[in-house]
Amino acid sequence: MNSPLTERKIILIKRRTRLEELVVRYNTVQQAEFYIERLGADFGEYVQEDKVYREALNTAVSELTAIGRVQTLEREHVPNFIFGQEDIIVVLGQDGLVANTLKYAAGQPLIGVNPDPGRWDGVLLPFTVKDIRLIVQDVIHHRRQIQEVTLAKAQLNDGQCLYGVNDLFVGRRTHVSARYQLKMGQMMEQQSSSGVIISTGLGSTGWFKSVLAGAAGIVGSVLQQPLTLSPGDIHNANPKSTETDRQGGNGPQSRAMWNSSNLYFTVREPFPSRTTTTELVFGRIERHEPLRIISQMPEDGVIFSDGIESDYLEFNSGIEAMIGIAEEKGHLVV
Repeated sequence: MNSPLTERKIILIKRRTRLEELVVRYNTVQQAEFYIERLGADFGEYVQEDKVYREALNTAVSELTAIGRVQTLEREHVPNFIFGQEDIIVVLGQDGLVANTLKYAAGQPLIGVNPDPGRWDGVLLPFTVKDIRLIVQDVIHHRRQIQEVTLAKAQLNDGQCLYGVNDLFVGRRTHVSARYQLKMGQMMEQQSSSGVIISTGLGSTGWFKSVLAGAAGIVGSVLQQPLTLSPGDIHNANPKSTETDRQGGNGPQSRAMWNSSNLYFTVREPFPSRTTTTELVFGRIERHEPLRIISQMPEDGVIFSDGIESDYLEFNSGIEAMIGIAEEKGHLVV
């Protein structure tokens, strides 16, 4: 019997498909089909997506088992799982699953695998299941480039903390305005807004980009001339960025931003009033100068990360959050 090529444990992270989620909700495939087709949607698309993902999962398990010990882990169990220092983490996409796993890893190399390249672009999924055996072997023998990823961290004064790979959101669980006090350096401001978004370099092409696009569109309409502003423009304008950072080092320019030495915060729809002001609505967070937010929300105040509202900390009156750069970095195999 062939012995494993490595004693290091390989953790394979998987997710439920949309079909599996529907079956959980409606108990059977037939009831799920009835619901989808009653809405006029193509249930066959759900079935095909599920089939492709299952085939990719079976292939991944087969390829990885030939290399070493494999433990398959469902997405919902990731937050409570303790990864070993020598573990190799393989995530069977999408991008959101990579981000959600990366913030719970403790520096282990993470390999993003695209289970369905015909359906998902996969910015964080550079590999296919056919690549897995070779890529893991390369990681074991230190032959693959590892891209460091800067994470955001929200540290509460009650000891709790939450990490964000793409972004953190601070605000109300509902669409009611959030009330809080914002502190940045010597500046302090009472604010009422739709919440505060804190973005990492990796998340700069997501929520942060859409905020900049909206702001540029509004200003451009007022000035009656086109105006564009991209995350790359802001990153390259940072005087502390090195020339290597600006040129992208050994990879694409956007990848260089993943290891950015700062975060950016934006206040959504700040509202000026007799008791609230709107001077401190955008800025850069550096390691030596975190952003501090004190909640003034009696209920429904939250901080959640990476667009996953179920992954949150309560943020109600009296709680203070210090938002800064996490001590540890993520490590993506590229």
